[in-house]
Amino acid sequence: MNTDQTPAPSGGTPPPSPAPAAGQEAGEDSRAREYPLLAEPHIHLSGTVDHAMYGSFREQLQAAPDEGTLVIAISTLGGDPEVARLMGDEVRLLREYSGREILFLGKVAVYSAGATFMAAFPVEKRFLTKGTRIMIHERVMTSTINLSGPLKTLTATLRAKLHEIEHSVRIEEEGFRDLVRGSKIDFDEVRSRAPENWYISAEEAREKGLVLDVI
Repeated sequence: MNTDQTPAPSGGTPPPSPAPAAGQEAGEDSRAREYPLLAEPHIHLSGTVDHAMYGSFREQLQAAPDEGTLVIAISTLGGDPEVARLMGDEVRLLREYSGREILFLGKVAVYSAGATFMAAFPVEKRFLTKGTRIMIHERVMTSTINLSGPLKTLTATLRAKLHEIEHSVRIEEEGFRDLVRGSKIDFDEVRSRAPENWYISAEEAREKGLVLDVI
């Protein structure tokens, strides 16, 4: 895992402090003060990942400062994975073209499409709040095929649906690879556990290197 930190203009994201000693009170092990920029995210996303969220994302992005570290917070039970990929791609382009540090902050629930969005951020730029859960699962498709017509056209219809499924699987696996890249989780593990809905606590995510820290 790459643990190098890119300092942010106003103190940025310093490396985490040593784990608290045994017996410390629950409130004493908070690392929130080490990451002051996370206290006031520039972009807040919550609810279903859909085109309404994308619209809000674009509006807040345009209103955010043009320079310095950008913090994006999200809390979601899931939604449209393609919208999540769209927002993630915009984050990637902004990072690559501007060179800005962009931090991810997951709050309470980062499920399904939320994890897809998180995959757009390098592991060392990801944070979760205490008690947050990540949920990773396979894409779900509901479809009815109506077979009616000459036999050769029916074959083409079935092939088209099969190609759609195969392509969706490839997109899903690309997302899984991005999600675990740089962490202690390998691709085979996430692929094998995704069918049963894999829930990961914030602390476990930190231990596995899936996020930098928990605040």
